[in-house]
Amino acid sequence: MTNYLLAGGGTAGHVNPLLALADQIMLQPGKHSVFALGTVEGLESRLVPERGYQLLTVARLPMPRKLNGYALKFPSAFRKAVDQVKQYIRDNKIDVVVGFGGYASAPAYRAAIAMGIPYVIHEANALPGYANRVGAKRASAIAITFPNTKLANGVLTGMPLRKEIVEIIGSDTKKVATKFFNLDTKLTTLLVTGGSLGAKKINETIEASRSVLDAAGIQVIHIVGDKSGLEPIHTGSYVRLSYCDRMDLAIAAADFAVARAGAATVSEFTAVGLPAVFVPYPVGNGEQRLNAAQVVAAGGALIVADANFTPEYVRSELIPLVSNSKLRTAMKEKALATGFGDGAQRLLKLVNGVL
Repeated sequence: MTNYLLAGGGTAGHVNPLLALADQIMLQPGKHSVFALGTVEGLESRLVPERGYQLLTVARLPMPRKLNGYALKFPSAFRKAVDQVKQYIRDNKIDVVVGFGGYASAPAYRAAIAMGIPYVIHEANALPGYANRVGAKRASAIAITFPNTKLANGVLTGMPLRKEIVEIIGSDTKKVATKFFNLDTKLTTLLVTGGSLGAKKINETIEASRSVLDAAGIQVIHIVGDKSGLEPIHTGSYVRLSYCDRMDLAIAAADFAVARAGAATVSEFTAVGLPAVFVPYPVGNGEQRLNAAQVVAAGGALIVADANFTPEYVRSELIPLVSNSKLRTAMKEKALATGFGDGAQRLLKLVNGVL
């Protein structure tokens, strides 16, 4: 029997691969236990118990960015979090720690070192986060999602995918998925999503382009985000959703996509072979552009800057692209060649190899 502690959380990008690995662990022969480590503020506080796993929590401790009162208190608060994880490891007889980055991972790595047990890092993004960059120095193994991730000794495993996504890989679910959204199974379908929070520029451009998309015979599933302020509607060839709890069906229904280039989005699209135009988030460290670099280089996707994703781009570039079935098919095959449908299995093999 092996006891696993999976550390991560905060966002879906950390929680979903954690849960995908947890599910894969439980598919192994024999008896195994999985414990998740996160915070009470993150999505894991809801998603982990819903999936049937026990959530252990530590304080949410962002790394100090400047010298102030919080920075002075941080070292003692971090030591307390590490001690708490060490106690979790003792109480649950943990054999190995797997970290996915985020607030819970840093104390988990430090606790594993102190307790003399192995830990494995999974880095979702092409540009690693702080916790994983530091933790990688003493990790027993390092898994990476993209080949351009700059972590020494990283093993390319791809992203552990949600089982709902894995189930549609290679399956013929397009007609059923299209009907689920009450759309025409004979028309070309464009999926548009800016992630869970939406994307203002993408939303505005698609809203302004609805008539030309409709005139071109392209129907749209547009996921605008809970905080967009746009109301859900369904008018003929256009479906607008604030949130989609069946992204597997949205992806299965789509012939092409426009999306941000979060690690999970890129990984899911390439796993099923969904060609896309990626519009990377324009603020931050540029990780989204790097996430999409491999599939773009392979010819399975394109990148357009946020500022350049305009109604004119939709009219002159996107519509001709989406309307070209031969080009879509070629891009699909090139996207598939860069994707991984078995990321959870690959990661678990790496984890079990350090035991």
